[in-house]
Amino acid sequence: MYNLLIYLYAFCAHIASFFSKKIRTMIEGQRQTKHILKANIRPEDRVVWFHAASLGEFEQGRPLMERLRKEHPEYKILLTFFSPSGYEVRKNYEGADVICYMPFDTPVNVRTFLKYAHPEIALFIKYEFWANYLTRMHKKGVKVYSVSSIFRPQQHFFKWWSNTFVLRQFDHLFVQNEASKQLLAQHGITNTTVVGDTRLDRVIDIKNAAQDLPLVEQFVGDNPCFIAGSSWGPDEEIYIPYISQRKDWKLIIAPHVISEVHLKSIEKLLADNGMTVVRYTDLENDKNSQANIDANCLLVNCFGKLSSIYRYGKIALVGGGFGVGIHNVPEAAVYGIPVVFGPNNHKFKEAQDLKACGGSFEYHDAESFAKIMDTLITDANALSIAGKAAGDYIGGNAGAADKCFKAIFE
Repeated sequence: MYNLLIYLYAFCAHIASFFSKKIRTMIEGQRQTKHILKANIRPEDRVVWFHAASLGEFEQGRPLMERLRKEHPEYKILLTFFSPSGYEVRKNYEGADVICYMPFDTPVNVRTFLKYAHPEIALFIKYEFWANYLTRMHKKGVKVYSVSSIFRPQQHFFKWWSNTFVLRQFDHLFVQNEASKQLLAQHGITNTTVVGDTRLDRVIDIKNAAQDLPLVEQFVGDNPCFIAGSSWGPDEEIYIPYISQRKDWKLIIAPHVISEVHLKSIEKLLADNGMTVVRYTDLENDKNSQANIDANCLLVNCFGKLSSIYRYGKIALVGGGFGVGIHNVPEAAVYGIPVVFGPNNHKFKEAQDLKACGGSFEYHDAESFAKIMDTLITDANALSIAGKAAGDYIGGNAGAADKCFKAIFE
């Protein structure tokens, strides 16, 4: 039944590729995988395979890859992605020796992939559970690990019509929390260790390597600044009217989707609320313009800046909470500032933990957003306590990558 579903999935993806550039890119990339492996992996190479579905999972695996590269150069690192949003962004990542797409989990694809990749160790990040790959590697004696995984009773493994067979193919599962460990134990899976989320190690690394951004520093000046990261329309309709009433505050918006349509919609909303705006690229091109520096809002219309920009904020918003789910909350919290986000955050452990310790806050509408912000803006002690709670949580829960690395490679 599983193989039938996989073949059906692959067939549907091929049909959809005629209508979707993203899916077409993935299909074309998978066709190149065999050639990439044959050209770059020799029979005598000792290969460690990291598989990440997309960019977020890549960031969770990155601390392990970079440490492996440094401490065990005898291994060749193979990195695969399933989604173009991961591969296309990181296809030139220097921390891996070979980077390609992972083909669909059909028996033929699996045999071909493992023939040329011949990994000695495989690490699947977070939610990656492909039965044919895992089963065949288990039979071939490949050491296979699940890293930063998290489990909930609602997942299909634990339904009456399913089973945990695929999870039993792992040599060890490094899970994020005790609840995951207990849930697996209830189903007879005890080869688990609670280590936390390697993403926290990654955001600390990012913070330590953050760029100085003199233009942003000049734009913010002595004003308190509210930073909206990975921003979406439903969030913008709430926070822009509120911040427009705070004339002493600066606003920096880094949209999740940087398209001209979205940028113009933000600019219109800002103008409707009486705010002036400058785009980041315009600020770069005319850095001496006082009008640009004096604008109320800086609109970040380029990639790669957000993680460094958070350092200039007093409060941060992480978008996505009115859609498929919030984005990277720890990336902001690591700077010791409180973080606010929309209601769709319940599948994100860090968000739940930060809410519990007082480092982040959930809003549902303009009224609840204003209530949270009024408290943080008018009460300096409340702002300080919340920021410290956020920073302490990140620092106090780091170390997952070190625990995984020592258990696997030492």
